[in-house]
Amino acid sequence: MKTHYDLVIIGAGPAGIAAAITAAKRRLSVLIIGEQQSPGGQIYRNIENVDLDQVDNQGSEFSRGRSLTKEFRQAKVDYLHGATVWHVQVETMFIVSYISDNDVGQIRSNRIIIATGARERPFAIPGWTLPGVMAATAAEILLKSNNIMPEGDIVLAGSGPLLFLVANNLISAGAPIRAVLDSTPFSNYLVSLKHFPNALRSFEYLYEGIQMIQKIRKQGIQIYNNVKKIEALGGNSVENVRFQNSGRIQKIKASTLLLHNGLVPDTQMSFLIDCDHEWYEIQRYWRPTVDKWGNTSIDGVGVAGDAAGISGGVAAEISGYLAGVEAAFSLKMISEEERNSDAKPLQKQLAREERIRPFLDHLFKPSDDLLVPRDTQTIVCRCEEVTLQQITKALQSGALNPNQLKAQTRCGMGPCQGRMCGLTVSEIIADYRKMNIVDVGYFRIRPPLKPITMEQLSKLQLAGQLENTNDIC
Repeated sequence: MKTHYDLVIIGAGPAGIAAAITAAKRRLSVLIIGEQQSPGGQIYRNIENVDLDQVDNQGSEFSRGRSLTKEFRQAKVDYLHGATVWHVQVETMFIVSYISDNDVGQIRSNRIIIATGARERPFAIPGWTLPGVMAATAAEILLKSNNIMPEGDIVLAGSGPLLFLVANNLISAGAPIRAVLDSTPFSNYLVSLKHFPNALRSFEYLYEGIQMIQKIRKQGIQIYNNVKKIEALGGNSVENVRFQNSGRIQKIKASTLLLHNGLVPDTQMSFLIDCDHEWYEIQRYWRPTVDKWGNTSIDGVGVAGDAAGISGGVAAEISGYLAGVEAAFSLKMISEEERNSDAKPLQKQLAREERIRPFLDHLFKPSDDLLVPRDTQTIVCRCEEVTLQQITKALQSGALNPNQLKAQTRCGMGPCQGRMCGLTVSEIIADYRKMNIVDVGYFRIRPPLKPITMEQLSKLQLAGQLENTNDIC
């Protein structure tokens, strides 16, 4: 591995892989950095180790992922796997700092592409910190990586296509699912109707969704619709799930509760380097402001895939190809005419993939009931165990934004750096102060993005690699 590259790509999911393949074909020196031990990201996690018949059973997208990772392995790309990027500095060139096992280092690059994908929206309900309560994607990771699934009665709760996908995958694995609590408000169906005709042009996706719901019902699993006021109850672990349905409070026995309230872009890195961001009201999340090539407001920084806005695995791959073409153009390896010619079919493919998004985004708009917790004892920041009551007290004392709140309560100062609470904190402040959330803003993100020990920092210092230590908090 070299110390300087034309292009460094952060994230080895479909967007990052596609960008790497494209850029390498156009003679750029490319390094891709991924946190997992193998390429594929969350959507294609561990795909190289899955039997071919299992890939076929997962459908065309999984087969596509297998082909993509195979092409990536054959590309002339340096791949740093099992590595965590904890800082990116914008100087005359980019300096990317990483941790890999016990190794630490810094790489210089003329251009970077952020392809860090998505993460689950925070789901702060009473009892969500109890053992046995976990994110639906966490169960998916355990299943894909180690063929491990929860035991006992499983309840899934929340909203979004991924909720039903996880339920289907667990059913296929033989997991005992007791119920699915769908929090999608009935009003969303009416609002999304105007986007339905265009969504019909992507009928294969709609049909796949219908099949997933039918599979759940055929197993005799109850789906509760328009659910509100979800709570996890228990002593040493979750024992029951309480919720409101059709105006009645109900309770279901559960030893595992899987929560999902939609996906949001992983914006930690784009916030860190101070890219411009915009608020996407329909899905209630921040996303970096990008042009059709994935360029951000920072010269030399591109964003590809779900890190720029949730569109799904195939769309992420296509946006990665586009970002790779743009990288080659920006570094003068191809002409503008070549870029435009290469991009034209990709842009048409991307438009086809994204035409269903307005329907899905309106249908699965997050319920207000789950965006702002109401129980004062609900823990909002898991890392620092900060409750809604403590946050409210800080707001009463004059905290006006997430950063002032952080200073008063330590909310957002834990190992996750606000990933698990950032959006909820902004929603709480906007609700309490009756402000537009755009005016409330988000946490100021500072390095390290992921935990790093003093010993690791000292290794960089001793090697003479560490630069600009003053901006590390």
